[in-house]
Amino acid sequence: MSWWLVRAALTEACLLTLPEVDELSPRMLGIDEHRFRSVRFFRDSESSSWIRHEPWMTTIVDLDTGQVLGVVDGRDHKGVGDWLFARPLEWRLGVQVVAIDPSAAFRKALRMWLPRTAVAVDHFHLVSLGNQAMTEARQNLSQQVKGRRGRGVDKAWAHRMLLLRAGDALSKTAAHRLAEVFAADDPTGKLQAVWKVKEQLRALLRTDSLADAAAAKEELNMRVQEAGRPETDKLYRTVCRWWNEIEVLIVTGATTGKVEANNTSIKHIKRTARGYRNAGNYKSVILMRSAVRTAA
Repeated sequence: MSWWLVRAALTEACLLTLPEVDELSPRMLGIDEHRFRSVRFFRDSESSSWIRHEPWMTTIVDLDTGQVLGVVDGRDHKGVGDWLFARPLEWRLGVQVVAIDPSAAFRKALRMWLPRTAVAVDHFHLVSLGNQAMTEARQNLSQQVKGRRGRGVDKAWAHRMLLLRAGDALSKTAAHRLAEVFAADDPTGKLQAVWKVKEQLRALLRTDSLADAAAAKEELNMRVQEAGRPETDKLYRTVCRWWNEIEVLIVTGATTGKVEANNTSIKHIKRTARGYRNAGNYKSVILMRSAVRTAA
């Protein structure tokens, strides 16, 4: 018997032990994207220009069990929306919370097909946006103050990763080095002000009640005004646009952690197979591996 027949038999046996996706509605969902293949460039036959193509796929996971429920093409609202539309109405009404990254496309699909479901934004992605604002501010301040990019002789550049670490988790030595960075390489005081904004965002996401979150948001607004930087202004606008989803995160604690774990497993699947050419086979293997793991 060939390996493909053995694998098909094992898949069928494992799937028989699991409830049908359309019959059992999960209480919490997680949605995140990953790359199916590497970035490629194709020449347009009409304009002869090169077109960048990023083959994204979106993973939909049951956050209660960690099982992959679906893998759809792209990372826009259409792929996720079509998948949700194919589910029965009773299934969709049973979903209470969906965790996503700050993706307007995913939120649009959820508002269309799961209008009664609470949406939570993942805290890891929000912290990442704060770190991105920190990095952009450091780079822009170097250009404005010194007229060049950072170098090894600059403490802000030499300790650039220290600026991204959690302030409350720094050792005494690391905290002393950070103070030296602000004292020696921050003549305008703006770098430290942006760092305080980043830390206040982390404090906001650690709150455990809506009242504390609202107070932390006011403190964040004050820090942003003190910084007076376009990077922090953009970050605060993002927080305001996603405030309802942040409140759901604080109340429910729903994150995309299990989706990220499945994306890591998907990367192992791709590496083991040395990549996939057929998207259908790729999705089947992902669903099979997830079903086997859940059944076990």
